[in-house]
Amino acid sequence: MLITLKKFERTLAHAAVVGAFLVGGAGAALAQVQPGKPAPDFALQDSSGKTVKLADFKGKTVVLEWTNQDCPYVRKHYGGGNMQQLQKDAAAKDVVWLTISSSAPGQQGHVNGLEADELTKSRKAAPAAFLFDPDGKVGHAYDARTTPHMYVIDKAGVLAYMGAIDDKPTANLADLKTARPYLKEAVEAVLAGEPVKVASTRAYGCSIKYATPRS
Repeated sequence: MLITLKKFERTLAHAAVVGAFLVGGAGAALAQVQPGKPAPDFALQDSSGKTVKLADFKGKTVVLEWTNQDCPYVRKHYGGGNMQQLQKDAAAKDVVWLTISSSAPGQQGHVNGLEADELTKSRKAAPAAFLFDPDGKVGHAYDARTTPHMYVIDKAGVLAYMGAIDDKPTANLADLKTARPYLKEAVEAVLAGEPVKVASTRAYGCSIKYATPRS
């Protein structure tokens, strides 16, 4: 009986160790994409068919914007001119702005190269490039959940900010006037060589229409 009890205790101890390892491993996986860690590299085609790599912009501050032109929250920021102004301000400061669509073919927000260029022109947008992620691999790598979902990467390739564009999770144009501009604050801090005070926030908007669900 004593031997059996000791075996049982050893089994419980082993299970606890394995369980802790699994939980720790899962936590580590979830923690891979977070401010303070290297931003996942990627290579995507732009609207002209050219391959654009994140590594191409080493030494520059980069903003990533996940978009879906049919999403009311995206329309809010483009309809009110907020997104375009942020893009233009970024370009004036030598910040690279990459707009990314992870909408799968046949899903809301999916566009081809010509449509993307027309969209950029009609919205008077000013990204450095409009990129396509139809299989969603890059979106999943960044744990991008909504449109818009915003990221700031510093000159060293480290993720400095991820989350919402501001603190007003609505599709109401009027809220643009009183919103706290999280993205703008993050870009300014990175350019000034200062820590980003709010480095992570909960993104709001429409769910990204991925080809496969997020794991």
